[in-house]
Amino acid sequence: MSESDQHKQPIGVFDSGVGGLTVLKHLIHSMPGEEFVYLGDTARVPYGNKSQDTIRHYTRQCVNFLLSLDVKAIVIACNTASALALDLAREISPVPVIGMIHPAAASAVQQTLTKKIGIIGTRATIGSHAYEQAIAKVSEDIGVHIDVYAKACPLFVPLAEEDFGDHPSAAMIAHEYLHEFLSLGIDILVLGCTHYPLLKELIGKTLPDISLLDCGETAAKELSAILQIEDKSQIGELPIVRLFTTDSVHAFSSIAERCIGFPLPEPIRISPETLEDQGLSGI
Repeated sequence: MSESDQHKQPIGVFDSGVGGLTVLKHLIHSMPGEEFVYLGDTARVPYGNKSQDTIRHYTRQCVNFLLSLDVKAIVIACNTASALALDLAREISPVPVIGMIHPAAASAVQQTLTKKIGIIGTRATIGSHAYEQAIAKVSEDIGVHIDVYAKACPLFVPLAEEDFGDHPSAAMIAHEYLHEFLSLGIDILVLGCTHYPLLKELIGKTLPDISLLDCGETAAKELSAILQIEDKSQIGELPIVRLFTTDSVHAFSSIAERCIGFPLPEPIRISPETLEDQGLSGI
């Protein structure tokens, strides 16, 4: 493949549902001339309540699907898959794979003044302790000690998927999950699930004096730097976006347009069975 052809290859992005659109927004902002292929595995959302073996199986399928579209890089826009299957994705992918956790951990350590960081995520992400391990490694490298407080918030994903963040019940759920952070002295809360920025206003009202860190923004910066170093960036006038989902979602298009900021094409539906039938599962 010529160097020019490498520039024109798309960037692949996948998530369990609509949450990865928050990452896609930052990718488009950081690299507005690129082409993007987004896969939302909406038939199997959420990943965060499933076993590690299942999450790795799904990740293998999604990575191989994106590789079949000749992408030049892959962004795992899902903290759960990043925590439990980033190693697998990098093992099977010939192109760079960016996860959510390390870029966000490094940014949180750099930003905190109180040396106390909060993490919220799915049960699987929090149970993996991936953020604590990443923060410990980064902080050790620079010779500081960071206290980390982590909490699983599993109901936030369905609230985001159903576009339900403004409902009075959402405020009650947010208070139940988050009120304990108010007394811990944290100054940074890492939104350790890409669905959670869709609830940023809700979370911000519950924790008004705490900075919210969007892991998608830090991942986008890391990928942009990698493509510049490898001279694979594409310069164009407008981004090109193709959307795929594994099931129909009534709120997907409206959330996508509101999140990205301009109209997007209707997603093309592919079933999980199609991924298996095409031999893309790698199993």
